[in-house]
Amino acid sequence: MKAFTRATSIAVPIDGINVNTDQIIPARFLKASRAAGYGGFLFHDLRFDGEGAPRPDFVLNMPAFRDGRILVVDANYGCGSSREGAVYAHQDYGIVAILAPSFGDIFYNNCLKNGLVPVVLDGGVLAETRRHLHLKGGEITVDLEALEATLPDGARHRFEIEPFWRECILKGLDEISLTSTYEPQIRAFEDAYHAQVPWVRKPEVDLGREGHEDRKVP
Repeated sequence: MKAFTRATSIAVPIDGINVNTDQIIPARFLKASRAAGYGGFLFHDLRFDGEGAPRPDFVLNMPAFRDGRILVVDANYGCGSSREGAVYAHQDYGIVAILAPSFGDIFYNNCLKNGLVPVVLDGGVLAETRRHLHLKGGEITVDLEALEATLPDGARHRFEIEPFWRECILKGLDEISLTSTYEPQIRAFEDAYHAQVPWVRKPEVDLGREGHEDRKVP
């Protein structure tokens, strides 16, 4: 996945609690090729009318927010199904971070696994931020290295992300790839551990002359 350290962007306010994954990307698009990108499906039935024309009153279609890459949303964002396509749709549209009071559990974890930064901040602060954005617009900076979000009023707010996932996203590695980077340390630990308790190491297998398994005594 793509590494993320810090981003500053026009912020897009999306109102309403319990925005679910079917609103984010309707199920009928989930069989589409990922290679072609899911960005056109993000909030498809809210962004477009039955003829496929953009709805001018939907926030992502408004000129002030069309280039926004950071969302400011309400509680329990991404609830509903476990579809990973909901995260792909954000990323392929260009969204790099989402600020919310809370997320649907599976959506939150899918964000972490794919490098879309989920930022949890106080609900009152984010409600005021959405009001500000609707009236005046503005930019938000999300700094994953400093674990800090700077809102349009200049206020800085610390947020938390589990250190393992923070490191994965900063380095642009999934959990397996990140673990593999620690292979020398893992081998050193195993060697030191087995030196103390050699009887737990799996013995080598020798089939012997008769084809029977004979285990060498370590």
